[in-house]
Amino acid sequence: MLGVLNETQIDALLSGQVTGRLGCAIDGKVYIVPINYYYKNSTIYSHSAAGKKIDMMRQNPNVCFQVDQISSIFQWQSAILWGRFEEITDKEKKHQAMQGLTHRLMPFVTTPAGHPSHGITSNEADLEDLELIIYKITITEKSGKFEYSDGI
Repeated sequence: MLGVLNETQIDALLSGQVTGRLGCAIDGKVYIVPINYYYKNSTIYSHSAAGKKIDMMRQNPNVCFQVDQISSIFQWQSAILWGRFEEITDKEKKHQAMQGLTHRLMPFVTTPAGHPSHGITSNEADLEDLELIIYKITITEKSGKFEYSDGI
């Protein structure tokens, strides 16, 4: 059976995942890349080093985000969201966003000392030269679908 996810179901899907795909576009070129994130109050929070996606989003802050949960080809949920990229520059807000992201990702980390590029490390000195860009995507539109097999 195919169906449409309601807003509550989309929010549950977003809250239950830690990796989604971010789409950005500039000058007719589209770029899609997986990101780790956490979701709170219709906002996606993430981080990145400087690079192509950050450059593109700085030029065009309108983005698309996709997340799914797939159990099988006949058992899945998927949501597509549209929103607006914004860098978080306030020191306290950056700290809060990074804490939220770290808290969400930690259950999936097996060796914290080995992930300074994600801001996760047992040695604070690993982060001194790392310039993480913390950002949020404020969601303006949501759409979702699902399929499940009832055994028929």
